[in-house]
Amino acid sequence: MILAGNFVNNQVVTNRRIAVLLLCVFSFLVTNCTSQGDRQETVIQGLTMGTSFSVKVINGKAKEKRLEQGIKELLNKINGSMSTYLADSELSKINQNINSAWIPVSAELMAVLQLADEVSRTSSGAFDTTIGPLVNLWGFGPTKNQLKEPSAASISALMAHIGYNNLILDIGSSRVKKLEPALYIDLSGIAKGYAVDEVAEFLSKQGVTNYLVEIGGEIRVKGRNKDNVLWRLAIEQPVIDERSVQQVIELTNEAIATSGDYRNYFETDTGKRFSHTIDPVTGYPITNRVASVSVITSSAAYSDAMATALMVLGAKDGVALADRLKLKAIFLVKRDKGFEEVVSSAFGSVKR
Repeated sequence: MILAGNFVNNQVVTNRRIAVLLLCVFSFLVTNCTSQGDRQETVIQGLTMGTSFSVKVINGKAKEKRLEQGIKELLNKINGSMSTYLADSELSKINQNINSAWIPVSAELMAVLQLADEVSRTSSGAFDTTIGPLVNLWGFGPTKNQLKEPSAASISALMAHIGYNNLILDIGSSRVKKLEPALYIDLSGIAKGYAVDEVAEFLSKQGVTNYLVEIGGEIRVKGRNKDNVLWRLAIEQPVIDERSVQQVIELTNEAIATSGDYRNYFETDTGKRFSHTIDPVTGYPITNRVASVSVITSSAAYSDAMATALMVLGAKDGVALADRLKLKAIFLVKRDKGFEEVVSSAFGSVKR
């Protein structure tokens, strides 16, 4: 979880549910915050994609109505394309299509599917958008399943119908084909990051040079804050019953996303704990003692997907991949006494 603000009256983002992309509901609130000199901060916030969003714009007061409307239209469009909760969304229609014919898709959806495929291949399947049925089976998806350990037979049966290699992308013609007709695609591990990027690009096109965009804990910043310093963000300590800061970093012109298992899990009557992060290779929740992974890149969508992939891989293999890709990544690993920070080589360049 990433906390954004000046840590006096900082805004705490809502809990991040990686496996869930909820119905889009908008409730906009525009406020003008305190200014530092001539640097006026405008905040646009509300609900989208089953979580909250907040956009902070510096010196955007004169454009606030236009910015608010543009952000609303963008988020509505993205949710209408990529939600698994809307039966008539573009993605839902693909999931409802149970044959192997080519299916045309929008340029926006193709861009997300292409990036997801890239991360899946780079991570050897640690990130996989087709594991939605497994997420549902374990009780973490849109279906209201009982939170209990499923049988090995039911897991095995579903494993036969998942796998990113079963989705063929024809990028030139913007169409997809499902080699497994029952293939079900869930983009909730990347869609919020994509929405952050789209809002950020929209703001840049409107001439905004200083902003922070946050959706469900995924953040992208540009320029400086109202105090004319780099944006200060806090990586949350992965403690279940309290909010506390593990690490404060300063960013500009970058994005950060976090994947964690400390808010969304269930325990059986015997005390066995199951994370909502499912390993696509095994079909079971991860057990690698990584509590959270935060990834910093230029794209919130890429950071979003990569944080999940590294979480599944674990600290050893995850750091090895992050180093190979020169990613700025920090792993918080559970130890007997607290948490150990394990970082990639590139994370050393992050200002703290």
